[in-house]
Amino acid sequence: MSPLRHWRRGLLVAAALLLSATAAPAQQHSHPPEEAPPGFAVDPHWPKALPNNWIFGQVAGVAVDRRDHIWIVHRPRSLQERQVLAGRTPQPTICCVAAPPVLVFDMAGNLIRSWGGPGQGFEWPESEHGIYVDDEDNVWLAGNGPRDHQLLKFSLDGQFRMQIGRAGASTGSNDTANLNRPADTEVDVRTREVFVADGYGNRRVIVFNMDTGAYLRHWGAYGERPNDNPLPAYNPAQPPSRSFASPVHCVRLTRDNLVYVCDRANNRVQVFRRDGTFVQEFFVARETLLNGAIADVVPSRDPEQRFLFSADNTNSVARVLRRSDGAVLSTFGRMGRYAGQFMVPHNIAVDSTGNIYISEVDTGQRVQRFRRVDQNR
Repeated sequence: MSPLRHWRRGLLVAAALLLSATAAPAQQHSHPPEEAPPGFAVDPHWPKALPNNWIFGQVAGVAVDRRDHIWIVHRPRSLQERQVLAGRTPQPTICCVAAPPVLVFDMAGNLIRSWGGPGQGFEWPESEHGIYVDDEDNVWLAGNGPRDHQLLKFSLDGQFRMQIGRAGASTGSNDTANLNRPADTEVDVRTREVFVADGYGNRRVIVFNMDTGAYLRHWGAYGERPNDNPLPAYNPAQPPSRSFASPVHCVRLTRDNLVYVCDRANNRVQVFRRDGTFVQEFFVARETLLNGAIADVVPSRDPEQRFLFSADNTNSVARVLRRSDGAVLSTFGRMGRYAGQFMVPHNIAVDSTGNIYISEVDTGQRVQRFRRVDQNR
């Protein structure tokens, strides 16, 4: 081999060794850096204006179905008289009238369906609260009025299918036939179970068969038997309560068979297995008083469901939490009436592309969409 060829060969070998050495550390990262939390920007043009001179009352529930249709339930009776003068005869003003309680929008913000209100064969709630649409197109509605001790099941077009419990019939947190001002529901169609956050009157999660309404099981905080004994006012300086406070405001299921429960006034989320076995708890904005900081949570749509999106109706903010431990990764919004601000955010839902929807009660009376603006799914 000539000296020149020998020199070239040596240079190539040295270059190969250098590339190998510089590539090796990247292959050794068994725990990549934690992914940044998703970001969101308000979509001020969603939904489109309602037809028929309709107006929302307090929007007390929002859900996204398997078609990416966005469902809301609002409270027509929460509207003030001057907001609905156009419904009078004679008509003193040109606007407005209360929209039907249940409204459905597509992702472009078009209204595609509406229905709801009292009817034959069921007891419509005095105060609408919470909506959920399962993967078999059943629509579940709850209520938090004083006598709302029932859960209703409808078809997509509002045909009545089943009622669990009777209005005004509850005997307390261990009554297996009735609820007591239930806040929200979620359904696992694989196991045929409906989980209920129960609620403003009771202090428990209760599970029924989704087809027959038969009682299956229930539990309170830490998986213990609930009770209705008087509770002291929440005090962040005291040890955590062994009881849920009122309301038990949300129940959410995740793909790894966990159940997340919003104990709103205690500023915490408790996590259980599907049988009620306690797993863990975490606190958010623990110093918050009044109505508490955990109105609702919903898991992200990525395969591992790494994040929880949370609505805080006392501090009027939304948060992104790390699901594994509840750590707050980011916060957005503040109290106010501009787009992207909140007046008592109440419920939260997420669509298949990662956009989130937040409803508002009190004088907020709207639902807002926040577009996911990063690349993390």
